[in-house]
Amino acid sequence: MANMLSDETRPVNRADEKRARLRAGLSGTTPVVAVGAHDAMSARLIEAYGFDAVWVSGFGVSAMAYGLPDLNLITMSETLDVTRRIEGVTDLPVVVDCDNGYGGLSNVVRTAVEFDRAGVAAVCIEDNLFPKRNSLYQGQAQRELVKTAEQARRLRAAKAAQESETFVLIARVEALIAGHGVEAACERAVAYAEAGADAVLIHSKDKSLWEIETFLEQWHRTGIDTPLVAVPTLFPDYTAAQLSAKGFAMVILANQPMRASVQAMEETLSILRAEGKPAAADPHIAKVDHIFDLVHTRETIEAEEADEIA
Repeated sequence: MANMLSDETRPVNRADEKRARLRAGLSGTTPVVAVGAHDAMSARLIEAYGFDAVWVSGFGVSAMAYGLPDLNLITMSETLDVTRRIEGVTDLPVVVDCDNGYGGLSNVVRTAVEFDRAGVAAVCIEDNLFPKRNSLYQGQAQRELVKTAEQARRLRAAKAAQESETFVLIARVEALIAGHGVEAACERAVAYAEAGADAVLIHSKDKSLWEIETFLEQWHRTGIDTPLVAVPTLFPDYTAAQLSAKGFAMVILANQPMRASVQAMEETLSILRAEGKPAAADPHIAKVDHIFDLVHTRETIEAEEADEIA
């Protein structure tokens, strides 16, 4: 039988609703502020504190879920497994850091398709050559990028393969991180936008923001209106509002909850090691009842007991 529901009466899919909110935010007058989650609990807390979106950090997944460096050691399916847990507990749009798509063109396409099917709002694909090097690493590391035309080809193929019209593909430009300069960064950003990317993330280590501002001057002259995304980890003194005023539609606070978690665990373990009793740590850690509340323990028990009575 044909589906007789009109577009106006057809129920809105949960994933489509979240994607629609992300797209509306990217074209809005205030920036979308996403915060990095490395597990389901951190995603719950990000939503509870009123942020706009959840960023599933590749760094966070590698370090916190698998205890491995962020060097393309985590597979697409491993990232997808963690992402599904995060997506399932939050009503916020989920944006996933999918590194370089875990390989060549076919890998990038499969990555976009699988995460689209998983219901996430967006994925971010960078132009670092496989295996990648984390952009924040300050030590000596050789950085090579996929050629501009090839990366544009990969992005175009990923957009053609996605199954949901509202799914968002963010193209991440690493030219400034790799030391290729502003001209190269702008060339790549234009190519990726023309390939169909829904947003462009421009990354930089320049704390003065000179690189970013020079890039923005050139970008605005192109007349392209593809939304821009910033990750201010390496220029942390700028607020989301300040970055929005410069032209960014989305600001990602990528790894602060992960780093806070590690520090809190280290401090607690140090106390427990020194004192040898749980009471010593109690003033510094969350109450058990608070954890129960965060995971909706009371509501779950009440629902179970209601079913028994019925």
